[in-house]
Order: sequence, then structure tokens, then C-alpha cells
Amino acid sequence: MMPPLNRTVPELVEATGITDATLYAWRKQARAAGAVVPGDGQQADQWSSQDKFRVVLESASLNAAELAEYCRRKGLYVEQINAWREACEQANSLAQPSKTRREREEEKAAKKRIKQLERELRRKDAALAETAALLVLRKKAGGALGEGRGRVISAPDRRGTLQLIEDAVAAGARRSQACAELGLSLQQIVARLADQGTWLASESTFYRLLKDAEQQHPRGRSRPPVKRALTTHVADGPNQLWCWDITWLPTTVKGRYFYWYMIKDVYSRKLVANEVHESESADQAAQLLRQACLREQRAGQPLVLHSDNGSAMKGSTMLAAMQNLGVMPSFSRPRVSNDNAYAEALFRTAKYCPLWPERPERPFDTLEQARNWVNSFVAWYNHEHRHSALKFVTPAQRHTGQAEELLRKRIELYEAARARHPERWSGNIRNWVLAPIVCLRFSCGVVMRSG
Repeated sequence: MMPPLNRTVPELVEATGITDATLYAWRKQARAAGAVVPGDGQQADQWSSQDKFRVVLESASLNAAELAEYCRRKGLYVEQINAWREACEQANSLAQPSKTRREREEEKAAKKRIKQLERELRRKDAALAETAALLVLRKKAGGALGEGRGRVISAPDRRGTLQLIEDAVAAGARRSQACAELGLSLQQIVARLADQGTWLASESTFYRLLKDAEQQHPRGRSRPPVKRALTTHVADGPNQLWCWDITWLPTTVKGRYFYWYMIKDVYSRKLVANEVHESESADQAAQLLRQACLREQRAGQPLVLHSDNGSAMKGSTMLAAMQNLGVMPSFSRPRVSNDNAYAEALFRTAKYCPLWPERPERPFDTLEQARNWVNSFVAWYNHEHRHSALKFVTPAQRHTGQAEELLRKRIELYEAARARHPERWSGNIRNWVLAPIVCLRFSCGVVMRSG
């Protein structure tokens, strides 16, 4: 009853002798488990909507090579599955009436007009507040500072004037306008004194004295300089922190490359999703991220995805996919080449491992050959490669939690060996304990939890 035969229940009753009630019960159980069981003898295009939807779900997390194998096993074509997936994605949008072009233009113009009016209102409110503050300042100040310049002003008058200026600024006036209202200047003290032939102290001394008197604070729109520690993400379990990147795979044609898309779990070093394409684009990267989240069941769960600042990493399609899946983006710092070290180390391992083809300069002839090699490398790396940073357990063992039991047995073995021959041990046994957390950057600063 399953593809590609799709035999009906009466045909199976006649061929096997099993009762139709038993066959119908088996088909019901298989459908409840999510299997594709048309069982009506029809072609794939004539299947029910439920069976087509099950096919879309089963193939959503498969890469190109796995999808081709799935289609051959089910008697389907890749184009059929793509058409069914597109129909599922557009099911809700088709039910909503689309706006006409005129309605969209009118809505756009109305939003633009609203923003313009809001800006104008804010500007007028600020101007009105400043005018009111300056009028109050003029009334309060009166002639306290006198008319002439250069006369001696008492300390109480100076403190009162400064307080009036601060009150005007707090009420909405600009500091320069408040000072101009009282006839004060904001020119640099050292330069004015130098023009008058007077030297009292250097600028640094003035700043030091102002700081000691708690009068050295940012004014106006300027912000104080802030020294920020290096922020990083950490993970204490799998599927909390991923990194991804794209590398070139050389071909037999000079100047032509295939593009290997890779997503890696930073905590376990496991490769959770891989694909090879003929071009580099944000659309293909977004599709790979969806497959990874489906395969690891992380859609809507806390997850950080780190990458460099390439166009495919910051494309609108990729960022929209991350937002829909609940994935928080993280990017490398500008001009810091080793901020995505976990991905770069993986590519270094791949291109210098024994599995790399014998022609190291131009190893791949076709896209299918490159995909097959990547699949073989991923299987070897996840399940056979003993990772030095993981105390020589495989990434799959670290990802599934089997590493702790293996390392515990190693510790027991070493303890027993030291008990039998203590003279051969000058210190402690080898450290077989894995780090409880993994930092995105090797020098951890301000830690941002990734789970």
C-alpha cells in the first residue's frame, strides 16, 4: 500500500489472503504514525492532501542527495515534492484578498504623511519648550551679571547663573542658546587665556581640576566614552549555540567553484546540516537553516547562530528566516578574522584530512560528486573522528551525552593502572574531564547565555 507500488486493499486481500479488516487496521495505524500510505492504486498527483502533506514533512529536513534517494524510493520526482511544498506554504496567503496597486500606493502615502506630521510635531514641541525655557531664564536672570564685560562677578552670582542655565537645559533649551541668552561664551578657556597673554595651566590640568570638583560631565548631545568588555556567547549543552559558514570547493574547471554550506554545533562540534550548491545566496542559506532546525527540533527554542559578515549571512531572506524560527543572530566583529574560529577550523580539518580527493587542487568534476564527498566526510567527522578538543570522543557522542560515560570509564581505567603501578606515576592521571561550558570566543568576557 506504500509508494511506489500503492496497491489497493482488495488487491492485497486476493494476493496474500489476509482479511481486509486487518489490512485496513494496519493502514490506519501506519497513517497515525505519519507514514505515507495511499493504498488506492492512484498516481502520486492523485494522492490525497493528507498523503502529500506527509511527504512534505518527511522530506523537509533532507538535503539534495538524501532527497533524491527518498524520491527514488517512493517513486516520486523532486519537482512534485517542491510543488506540494509550495502549495502548503501558500495555503493561507491564497485565502486572503490581496490589495490593489492603488490601495497599496494610498496606504504607503498615508504612512509617509503620518511620519512627516509626527516629525513636524516633535520639532514644534521642542522649539516651543526651548522658547518657554529661554523666556523663563531671561526673566529670572534679569541684570544679575551686569552690562559690562570683564568686571568681577562674585562666587554666589556665578553659582546662581550656572544653576539657571542647568534649569533651562532641563526644561528643554539647548545649552548654547541658554548661554547666549545670558551673554556667556563656550570657547575654550586655554585658548582665550593664551590670546590674552596669560598661561595658568595646561588643558589636562584644567580637566583634572574639573574632575576633582565633579564638574567634568558630558554636556549637550555628547555621550561619555564607554569601555565595553568583549561580549561572547556560551553553551552548556547541545543545540544552544551554532556557527555556520560557506567555503569554496574547487572543481576541474579553473575559476569555477562549488559552495559548501555548513552549520556546526559549537558545544559538541557536530555538523548538524550541510549542503553544496553552485552559487552563494541567502535563500539557500535560509533553506539550510530550516532543515537544521527541523532535524534537531529547535524551531522556536532558544538558539544563537554565529557567522561572519558576508552577504549571504546578512541577507534579508536569511535574517527573516532566523526571525521566524526564533534564532538570535550573532556576527563577527569588524576586521577580526578569527571570530568564527570553530567554522574555520572545521574547513581546515576537511581539506587536509585523509578523505580529501587525491587531486587536492581541483578535485571535483560535478556537483553530485562534491555532495557525495561532503556526505561521506560528515559521517566520518560526526561518528568516527576523535576530536582533540573533546578529549578524543566523537562529536556525535558529545552531542548525545554518551561522552560522559566513556570518559568516566577512562578515568577508572587510569586510576586502576596507577594503583597497580604507583611508581610509574609522578603526578595526577591524565585529565579526561570535558569543560562544562564552551565559549564562542576563546577569551571569554561578558558572558551572554545561549540557552
